[in-house]
Order: sequence, then structure tokens, then C-alpha cells
Amino acid sequence: MEEISVMVADQSHEKYVDTILQTMAEAAKVRGTGIAKRTHEYLATKMREAKAVIALEGERFAGFSYIETWGNKHYVTTSGLIVHPDFRGRGISKRIKDLTFTLARTRWPHAKIFSLTSGSAVMKMNTQLGYHPVTFSDLTDDEAFWRGCEGCINVDVLHRTNRRYCICTAMLYDPEEHLPAKLPKDVLERIRRIEGPAQPLPREGSIDS
Repeated sequence: MEEISVMVADQSHEKYVDTILQTMAEAAKVRGTGIAKRTHEYLATKMREAKAVIALEGERFAGFSYIETWGNKHYVTTSGLIVHPDFRGRGISKRIKDLTFTLARTRWPHAKIFSLTSGSAVMKMNTQLGYHPVTFSDLTDDEAFWRGCEGCINVDVLHRTNRRYCICTAMLYDPEEHLPAKLPKDVLERIRRIEGPAQPLPREGSIDS
């Protein structure tokens, strides 16, 4: 059994996108819940822009998550967390969540990070990272975010309540309550190249992956 590597994705990982989309769709079907549908190009762009995290065992896909920004980058979500069935129960989801969260905090240090989830495991990880349960009104009012809910089978609940609540639990992380995040130097250098010199980043550091 090879060691599982969790890393910030890049364009070389685009070959895994179709497998990722299929794994997401199958997981949603098993849970009986909806999922915000994403295209191949959407996830590939996330990889190219250093806004995604992937887990691999050698060349085998093990897990994935990506980042989205809303409300002129005042709000951030870490989305689409998925672990392939062959690799579940090995702590991979937490490693992906931790790195995606750190990546989001590093790139948008002043943004509030939020989560809408119906999964108890994700709620537990969010709580450990410093998220708190909030009302839907505490989240972004960016219409582009809420349109992502239209693919969910429970969207009628969201409509009936005028977006006050739904099946998912809303959780929010406020960066003002915590110390700065740290990322490996090579990832910081890649982000600097993407963002350009006008976008200073937090101090360098390392994290355990």
C-alpha cells in the first residue's frame, strides 16, 4: 500500500477531473442528496489557479476539494469535499479539509469562510477548525452562490423559506478570531506567480500534510 499524498492541485492533475465528477455524482446518489453540478472545465480551472486540493495514492485518485470566492472575495467556501470509496476510513477527508482550509486562509486572509453541509463528519471537522453554526442570513448574499443550490433535490425547502434555512447546516469561520495560516514555500511561490507582485501574501511557513 503506497502512501497517500495530499497536495495543492495543478494543471497536471486535470486527467483526474472526470473521475472526480463521477465520484461526486455517485456519492450524492448514495446519500440521496443533491449536489452543485460542476463541469470538467470548472474543476480544471480550479486546479490551474491553485484553488483545489487533491489526494493521490501513487497515480490513483483518492480525494478532492476546491475553493470558491463570493461577494468580492469577502466570503470563501471550501467545497466539493469527496473521498473515493476505495480510500474511505483512512483519515483522508480531514487531511484534504485541513489543507484546503489553510490554502483558503492564506490566499484570502481577511475573508470569512463558510460551509453549508448536511454531513455530520464535515460538521465535526468544521468545529475542530473553528467554525461556528450560524443562520443563513450570516452567509454571503452573492446570488451566484445561491444559484449553486438549484441542483439540489432539497432546493424547494430553500425557496419555501425565502432562503432562511434548509436541510443543510450553515457554519462560519471568522479569521479575526485566529492566528494567520501557513503553507509550504513552494505553494506560496506558485500563488505569488498567479496573483502577481501586487498581492502580498502572509509569512511563509509549513504545515503537516
